[in-house]
Amino acid sequence: MDGQFDIVIIGGGMAGLSAATALAATGQRIIVLDKGRGPGGRMAARRVEIDGEPVSFDHGAQYFTARDPAFRETVAAWEAAGVAARWPAAGAEAWVGTPGMNACVKHMAASLDVRWNVRAERLCRDGALWRVDAGEEVFLASTVLVAVPAEQAGVLLAEAAPDFAARAASIASAPCWAVMAAFAAPLPISDTVRSDTGPISWAARNSAKQGRSGAETWVIHASPARSRELIDLPKDEVAALLLADFFDATGTPPAAPVHLDAHRWLYAQPEPRKADGPLFDAELQLGIAGDWLHSPRVEGAWLSGRALAQAVLQERLASTS
Repeated sequence: MDGQFDIVIIGGGMAGLSAATALAATGQRIIVLDKGRGPGGRMAARRVEIDGEPVSFDHGAQYFTARDPAFRETVAAWEAAGVAARWPAAGAEAWVGTPGMNACVKHMAASLDVRWNVRAERLCRDGALWRVDAGEEVFLASTVLVAVPAEQAGVLLAEAAPDFAARAASIASAPCWAVMAAFAAPLPISDTVRSDTGPISWAARNSAKQGRSGAETWVIHASPARSRELIDLPKDEVAALLLADFFDATGTPPAAPVHLDAHRWLYAQPEPRKADGPLFDAELQLGIAGDWLHSPRVEGAWLSGRALAQAVLQERLASTS
């Protein structure tokens, strides 16, 4: 038995950490569990060594926008802390984490009790409390908030909250193969490439982002259709195919990479739908949040987590008044 908490939050991405941040000032004992090896989620950064030099790739979310006043205030604080900067190449409203996209998530997690590399496998009742089984570890809490991709939430909540599980099961997320490539010399291409058609939906010169330096590095995202075509192929084969697609799409003479890798995001982009907002069942003391309940963006995840925290706080206030 690892311990008893007031609130367990499953998922240490933007939605889960947003909720945890908003709840942290209440004095309750809160713990965040995440199956990842470290901060990032879909804002992950992959660090590798090329010719003896460390290089980082933003192989998940490439940038984010900030339009909601509350989120803009938070982003301004991130900028002041040196973990976010504007990236005009992606648009006037584009921001990136510095020195990697995961810097904002790291910054949020630093002031919270987050347990990385802990996979929540089962959620069930244990008397008056919720029980979260995570391998050999067990966490008990009066309240549980689930902030993971819809497909994962549907499985985790099937026993504990069938209605929530059904809501999650109604969402389909598009996959995305991401290629990370480094070259010995700059490619004769603008810093960003976008396309609504063809096999490559987005490519960016990662090394051109604020706070980055070193080798000529690119991140290439396949379109949902192309990702589905290649979904079960070995990553080395996928990387070579998508690099060829990239050169073909940009009309650039092929160049041999000095580093080439690929990562498969199975749940990269939740399908667009009318915003539902977070869901919190006061009787069950169970809630869910995520970009799939708001809008499929970093800002949508942050807003969903914050709104779930507000719902929890409002219920606490109502129950004591």
